[in-house]
Amino acid sequence: MISQQTIQLILDTVKIEEVIGDFVHLRSRGVNKVGLCPFHNEKTPSFTVSPAKNIYKCFGCGEGGNAINFIMSHEQLSYPEALRYLARRYNIEIEETETSDEYKAQQRLADSLYIINEFAKNYFQEQLLKTDQGRRVGLSYFKERGFTEETIQKFGLGFANGQFNDFLQVAKGKQYKLELLQKVGLISRSGRDFFRNRIQFPIHNLSGKVIGFGGRIVNSTDQKQAKYINTPESEIYKKSKSLYGIFFARRAIMKKNLCYMAEGYTDVLSLHQAGIENVVASSGTSLTVGQIQLVKRYTPNITFFYDGDTAGIKAASRGLELVLEQDMNVKVVSFPQGEDPDSYLKKIGLKDFEEHISKKADDFILFKTKLFLGETEDDPIRRAELVNDVAKLLAKIPDAFKRSAYVKACAALLNVTGDLLEGKNEMKVHLEVNKLLAQDLKKSRLAKEKNESKEQEKQKVRKPLTEEEFQEKAIVRVLILFGKRQFRAEETVAEFILSNVADLLEEFDSPLYAKIISECVDAFETNRIFSPEEFTQHSNQQVAQLAVNLMATPYEYSKGWKKFDIYLNNQKMPEQNHFLDAKSTILHFRLRKLTRLKKQNQRELLELQKNKASFEEIRHKMKIQKHLQKMQHEIAIQLGSVIT
Repeated sequence: MISQQTIQLILDTVKIEEVIGDFVHLRSRGVNKVGLCPFHNEKTPSFTVSPAKNIYKCFGCGEGGNAINFIMSHEQLSYPEALRYLARRYNIEIEETETSDEYKAQQRLADSLYIINEFAKNYFQEQLLKTDQGRRVGLSYFKERGFTEETIQKFGLGFANGQFNDFLQVAKGKQYKLELLQKVGLISRSGRDFFRNRIQFPIHNLSGKVIGFGGRIVNSTDQKQAKYINTPESEIYKKSKSLYGIFFARRAIMKKNLCYMAEGYTDVLSLHQAGIENVVASSGTSLTVGQIQLVKRYTPNITFFYDGDTAGIKAASRGLELVLEQDMNVKVVSFPQGEDPDSYLKKIGLKDFEEHISKKADDFILFKTKLFLGETEDDPIRRAELVNDVAKLLAKIPDAFKRSAYVKACAALLNVTGDLLEGKNEMKVHLEVNKLLAQDLKKSRLAKEKNESKEQEKQKVRKPLTEEEFQEKAIVRVLILFGKRQFRAEETVAEFILSNVADLLEEFDSPLYAKIISECVDAFETNRIFSPEEFTQHSNQQVAQLAVNLMATPYEYSKGWKKFDIYLNNQKMPEQNHFLDAKSTILHFRLRKLTRLKKQNQRELLELQKNKASFEEIRHKMKIQKHLQKMQHEIAIQLGSVIT
């Protein structure tokens, strides 16, 4: 188990904007940073990162927490795994305490697949660089393609020889278990090496770990062998959520605010080597929503590179339509017949290549409309059907303004000489788009109603906050946000609050708020006062999430307030007004609790009178009632002076 000292060192060292910046394109907004939430689809940024508070919060889906919570949610890691991830990122040495054998076994199992893949990467690279066959077949291929040794080392390129079980024997000699080797797809079920006589392309995840391999056949006369094969899916490799080169490209994508999507591994390698680093390729699959969302974390702009083959672009158009549905800006760059990005770059050089992709980048919707239009020139029926095809494409665009602009542009393209649509293209396109949108909205509404119905079933067991609990939450809010601040001479806000609510702890309606107050009381008895950061880092996730929700806000003060020295006249600025905030909250809280106690005591008094209890019992209750009434009156007076 990771020691508490190490955990604290990690929390003290990490900068949340750096950690989240590895996965989300952030831009500054006042003292905070904002970006598109990686946990749900959105087109307007509601995901806020506060470097000062070291927390993040999405005001769209509600996700929030500290750097550890983010890594756990984003990378689907356990708490210890997230700590290890952050420790590696900041070069922090992990100190561990004794833990159970069961826990150690789970950790070993979780790390084993990554370790085996790293071993395989090193093995394949050694085969490439240090064996005769590897140099003759694999290295000569890479050299012919113009790849430098630096590129080979950077991407971990390698070679698998043609023998049936060479890799297996070496792996067994290193004590790697057959079942784990099969689990990551390096050994087939028949016990043979999965990759044979192929150059190897390691596939990395966002944190740089090898999750799988792509293998390309070299110099084979066997027509039955596939040109490319990929590692089968495993616990650590999901093809639909992986992109080749994303680890090496993510920073460049954020910097350029643009991602190039190529078709092949060598396209990625060639462009990276030339200095165009914001490029990735799909990992042996047709484009998927998971891959698109991977890019969208860093930029809303994506440009696809396609060979000069029109059929290839048509085949890939479904994937591009998925990109439109994710509300991304999509462009297409095609290359001359027989050329791909790799070959064309080598042919014309970097400067002319960059000029080509800049000038030839065509909006996907307009490109596809032109493509279809060219094919319908001699087919009047197909041209009449084209409006419906274009409308289906436009209906996938979520943004209404963007969709309207495309309708105009596409209608203009369709309005050709001898037009069968009688010069009413735009109206027809609008009508078709609106019809399709209505159908989609109906489907979405039905799906939403179904989901809401399920959610309502879940909510039946949850009671809404009562007025009492709202007041308890207000107490906790002041305690978390301002506890360490000075209330008055030699007394902090926390001391003031705890001294005023400790006697009413049993009267709390919310177990969560009572737990927080109780913990703070216990800590205060040892002269400790929790900081806001300690609440957000609390081991109880309910407490930590509450603290994040209370600390996070989507609002900021206008820059003009400070620029022109504008301040409130009758009180301090809101973030400095903790004295009145604490006092008012406590007074309201005590007044409500005393009112409730008074009503309860009154009921008990009436019950005693009804049952003809003894005079002493009744007098005792009457004294309590009088005392409660006096306290209630005094607090009401204090509260009036605070408010006025």
